[in-house]
Amino acid sequence: MEEKKSTNTKPRIWIAGLICAVFMTVFCGLIYPLVMTGAAQLTMPYQANGSLIYVEEEDGSVVCYGSELIGQEFTQPQYLIGRPNTGSAAASNLSAVSEDQAALVQERIDWWHELDPENTADIPMDLVTASGSGLDPHISPAAAEYQVPRIARERGMSEDEVRAVIAKHTDGKDFGFMGEDRVNVLMVNLELDGKKIIS
Repeated sequence: MEEKKSTNTKPRIWIAGLICAVFMTVFCGLIYPLVMTGAAQLTMPYQANGSLIYVEEEDGSVVCYGSELIGQEFTQPQYLIGRPNTGSAAASNLSAVSEDQAALVQERIDWWHELDPENTADIPMDLVTASGSGLDPHISPAAAEYQVPRIARERGMSEDEVRAVIAKHTDGKDFGFMGEDRVNVLMVNLELDGKKIIS
């Protein structure tokens, strides 16, 4: 009677696993990132490098003022002001119907009334509620329009001049149907300050 030979497959499985781990590490950790980075630099270098905003100063120097994608905090009355907590990355998990959220919204409403007592219009929702990330660089056109009289008064401009600057930096819906129209706060404020934006 012929005796069956026992086959030990453990070494082969171990080797196959090691080869797979090395391949995936090299492919996912080196080849794929390099290909995607190269493709992004070739097809959309501005976005791939962070959508940075560069301004040429009066002395000819070039200064980076930030990114189109990350909001900055403005609180002075001559500026277009963004959403609460912008630039702090202080996201909140408060319930929309909680007492703490209601108190926070009321506190923000009071701040707006103190900033501009002459404005008796309804305050747009995005000016009293923070975005999920705390980094949203945009506000709604309604939120920008709410601030037009104050900015015009503080800067000695006409309201139509302020609206023209806002319109220049208002983006429509993505692909014509996704999302909402939005105003980039930083870009508006740089132009209001007369900065020469070069990117």
